[in-house]
Amino acid sequence: MKPVTCFLIFFLSIVIIAKAQVKLRDTIKVPDIVDVGCFDIELKKPYFSGGQKAFSIYLSKNLKYPKVAQLIGIKGKVIIEFTVNKKGKIIEPHALNCIGAGCESEAEKVFLKSPIWRPGTIHGVPVSVSYSLPISFIIENLSVKFKDLKASDYGFVFNIKDTLYTLYEAEKIIGKTFNSNRIKIAIPFFNYNKIEKFDMPDKKEVYLVIFKKDEAKKANYLQAINFQSLPKL
Repeated sequence: MKPVTCFLIFFLSIVIIAKAQVKLRDTIKVPDIVDVGCFDIELKKPYFSGGQKAFSIYLSKNLKYPKVAQLIGIKGKVIIEFTVNKKGKIIEPHALNCIGAGCESEAEKVFLKSPIWRPGTIHGVPVSVSYSLPISFIIENLSVKFKDLKASDYGFVFNIKDTLYTLYEAEKIIGKTFNSNRIKIAIPFFNYNKIEKFDMPDKKEVYLVIFKKDEAKKANYLQAINFQSLPKL
């Protein structure tokens, strides 16, 4: 497994801290004067103590690349919407999209634990202000080995052309390795139908790995040639 580097974007600044590069870009456009009816409202936006650079450093030190995302090479951009309330505390951070493998919950958690901001004000009166920020999880493309997945503390179920397979079945269809950029998303899997072959009580968590369409077509083609006898659900 190659070493992981986590990248984030904060506004347009770049700060290198420890072994992580933090980049965050503010996506909200809040004018200094907000027109409400016939009145002009003077809005001062929330401010993190130390400014953009300090918040970048905070994220760099506290954001962790989820283990499952590292293992299977999940990467992408998670957009977090959050509110800086009247007391300067970040509340209700939530992801507006999903790339899977725990990236959303990790991003939400690091925002929720943020130190206090200076709250936004209107004519000097504290107000709550909402923001949305994209956080990019970037990892080098990996050649994911099924043997590494088998040896991990996590379980995996594979969705290939709308059919679910165990890790061992997927290995027969795909081969011993696959490129991580073929994965569309990896989400928690709950065996609601109590299918015995998908029960993995010895694993910390079980994830459903969904491939992109091109990978699904490739896997289906290989299955048709070599593994026609493989049972489906």
